[in-house]
Amino acid sequence: MPTAPVTTEQLNLRSTSEEQAASAPFESWGRYPTYGANIIPLNWQGDFSAIAPSLLNGALPVGMGRSYGDACLLKDGNLLVTTGMNRLIAFDAETGLLTAEAGITLAQILDFAVPRGFFLPVSPGTKYVTLGGAIANDIHGKNHHMAGTFGCHVTQFELVRSDGSRKLCSPTQNPDWYAATIGGLGITGFITWATLRLKPIVSRLIEYEGIQFHGIDEFLSLTDESKDVEYTVSWVDVTSTGKNFARGIFMQGDHSQKRDTLAPSPKPKLVFPFDAPGFALNRLSVSLFNTAYFHKQFSKHSVSMQDYEPFFYPLDKVLHWNRMYGKRGLLQFQYVIPWEHAKEGTVAILHEVAKSGLASFLAVLKAFGDVPSPGMMSFPKPGITLALDFPIKADRTFPLVHRLAEMVLEFGGRLYPAKDAAMTPKQFQTFYPEWQQFARYRDPLLTSSFWERVTGETSAL
Repeated sequence: MPTAPVTTEQLNLRSTSEEQAASAPFESWGRYPTYGANIIPLNWQGDFSAIAPSLLNGALPVGMGRSYGDACLLKDGNLLVTTGMNRLIAFDAETGLLTAEAGITLAQILDFAVPRGFFLPVSPGTKYVTLGGAIANDIHGKNHHMAGTFGCHVTQFELVRSDGSRKLCSPTQNPDWYAATIGGLGITGFITWATLRLKPIVSRLIEYEGIQFHGIDEFLSLTDESKDVEYTVSWVDVTSTGKNFARGIFMQGDHSQKRDTLAPSPKPKLVFPFDAPGFALNRLSVSLFNTAYFHKQFSKHSVSMQDYEPFFYPLDKVLHWNRMYGKRGLLQFQYVIPWEHAKEGTVAILHEVAKSGLASFLAVLKAFGDVPSPGMMSFPKPGITLALDFPIKADRTFPLVHRLAEMVLEFGGRLYPAKDAAMTPKQFQTFYPEWQQFARYRDPLLTSSFWERVTGETSAL
């Protein structure tokens, strides 16, 4: 492990109301489904081994609950909340290797790392996820075509099993357990700490370009032209039809190489104050939003310098933004379709969404690169990925999501477990044919509502 331990005072961990939201009652970010569970906060690396023999009805380690469906839930079981295990253990400023407990959030890592000239090697669209959660879901970001998944940059971690055994996992030590745990949905064992290789930066600023496009062909051309740009992602309007079908904004950026102030980010202050009424998000309101968003830049091509916060985490500035979907919550749906059928599959799915009349304004379109994921069950593979979210509406949302999942199956793609609440066992087992091999690495105590739903397996303890 790296030397030069860092104190909590140096780390300057700063709690926000978003991070404290992991306390009971525990719910996923999609707020569906809602299950009762026994919430057990863990604060020390030895806590899991101490309580494991006494746990009944299975257990699941969880962090901030930013998975959208039931991957971070366990109905009537024990949720082991790790956010109290947020200590930084060591940091090497020459190599960028940071070792920390699994409950530390990416926000807390950034608070420590950015002033020291380092950044996350891969980041999702929110910084309010834990290090352990990032590993368990092998998260991806805007730079997948260059950097691969989060797991590509995790050099080692400790995995504790419910029988008390401890495994140091890396590409060379226990490599099978390393591969099973990265993207392993948190059920191979309890991650106590992990080492992550950070990347150096000299500025908070991103050299940003936003380019309007019309249709998937223009999106693919821009994707090809931007192979050497580190970060690329697109917003796509999924409500428009006709000449405006699949219009969007292609967003790309690189870290600025001009030295500038490296300071921690301020705490978020905006809060979505209440659960929006169910009728607030409808086809008309979302269509109006999408039109305004598409025309937010006055020219087809916009260039600017942008702080990394709005570039990577535009929604994090509004705490509890998921309340805008109302008390029923939302279904998130993300697929990847390999290049062989990526274009036709994406066009067909976008037509189906537009035809459905269901609103989705947070539609994110991106190309995955060919950097292999280290995890046995990791989601990304080369092709096009599209993430959509739909407010839950009786008798409409689930039939649409089921139709879309069958289309993904037909085009040879797969869905992302961290953003799923509706995948059928047949779909999952086709999307992830390695699941039976992976199941041999599952800890007998650990399970999740997602795992039980798609495999029929339950905790053996």
